[in-house]
Amino acid sequence: MAHLLAKWVYFKWWKWKITGAFPSDIPKYIIIAAPHTSWWDLIMGFTVRAITGIKAGYIGKDSLFKPPFGWFFRWTGGQPVDRSKSNNMVEAMVQLFQSREELIIALAPEGTRKKVSQLRTGFYYIALGANVPLVLVKLDFAHKEVGVSEPFYPTGNKEEDFEHILTFFRGVEGYRRGQGIYF
Repeated sequence: MAHLLAKWVYFKWWKWKITGAFPSDIPKYIIIAAPHTSWWDLIMGFTVRAITGIKAGYIGKDSLFKPPFGWFFRWTGGQPVDRSKSNNMVEAMVQLFQSREELIIALAPEGTRKKVSQLRTGFYYIALGANVPLVLVKLDFAHKEVGVSEPFYPTGNKEEDFEHILTFFRGVEGYRRGQGIYF
């Protein structure tokens, strides 16, 4: 029932579209969704997840997981991250991927909803260390489109790989113009 409601809201009421598809034959990968400029990004992610049936979790700042709404973020597949400490999150995520048969995690490559000048790099090093692909997802509010890329395996050539990533996101406008990163 939630699947049908999500489809109706997304396609009929909001009049959005989905281009591309999440891989069904790859059990482990990282979704990087951008630009991240608003709470609407999370709602859009939940809606697309309900429509596609993808079993993706996500990580978010630890303050989201405190009362009164912490239960909701855990219930929806979220895992808290303490960004005030350097706790080797990359290595912990690599180990998590290595310990599971299936795991799909969604991340915001900017690491915040505020304006940033460049993407964070943790997602990249997690993918390299765990030998899992990245699936790029653009949240284009100007064109009412969620675009999903083919899986992309980082090569270790950071400059070229980031050019590939940035090319996918160029021209995409988030919910709040002027926040996130301009691609």
